[in-house]
Amino acid sequence: AYSIILTGKSGTGKEYVAKTIHLNSLRKDQPFVAMDCGSLTKELAASEFFGHEKGAFTGALYTKIGHFEQANGGTLFLDEIGNLSYEIQATLLRAVQERKLKRIGSTKEIDLDVRIIVATNENLIENIANGTFREDLYHRFNEFSIAVPSLKEREQDILVFAERFLWVANKELNKNIRGFSEDVKKCFLSYHWPGNVRELKNIIRRLALLTEGY
Repeated sequence: AYSIILTGKSGTGKEYVAKTIHLNSLRKDQPFVAMDCGSLTKELAASEFFGHEKGAFTGALYTKIGHFEQANGGTLFLDEIGNLSYEIQATLLRAVQERKLKRIGSTKEIDLDVRIIVATNENLIENIANGTFREDLYHRFNEFSIAVPSLKEREQDILVFAERFLWVANKELNKNIRGFSEDVKKCFLSYHWPGNVRELKNIIRRLALLTEGY
C-alpha cells in the first residue's frame, strides 16, 4: 500500500481524510490508529512507536504494544510529522524501510504490514533544506500526496459541513434543531474561518447547546 503525505493548515480535517482513505481501502476491516507526533518527546518516541517489554527500562512496569504494532494489517496515521526530532526520524526510517520492528527490550522481530499516512501543516521541503527533516524519510512517505485546502477555499462545502455537524450535535444533545436561518448561512459563507473545519464544528456544537428548545 502506498504511503501518503497529507498537507494542509491546522484544522482542515486531515485525520478525516486519512480515515476516509482507510475506510475505502482493502484494509477497512483492520485497525486505524492515529498518533499525534507533535506531543512526543525524544524519550517517549521509541516506546510509543514500537512498544516495550516489561522491565526494559526504569518505569517499564508492564509490556506496552506500540502504535505500529497496534496498526498492523491496517493504517497508521502520524499527525504533525514535521515536529519529530531528527534522531526520532532516523529510528522511524529504519522501521519504514525494513518493515520490521522490535519492542524495546526484546530481540524478537515483528513483521509490519501497515499503510502509513502522515500529515503536516509545515512545508517539509523547506524543513529538508534547513536540515530539520530527513530527505530520505520524506521520499519514503511521499509515494502519494494530497493537499487539503483550507475551509475558505472550498466555500461550497461550508454549509454541507455545517449540516453534518448539526446532525451530530443533535444526537449528542438529544435535540432536534432543524437547520440554519438565511442570516446564519450568510455569516458562515462570509467568515474567513482561520480555524478551518475544526472551528466550524466547535461553533456548531456551541450554537446547538445554547439554542433553546429541542
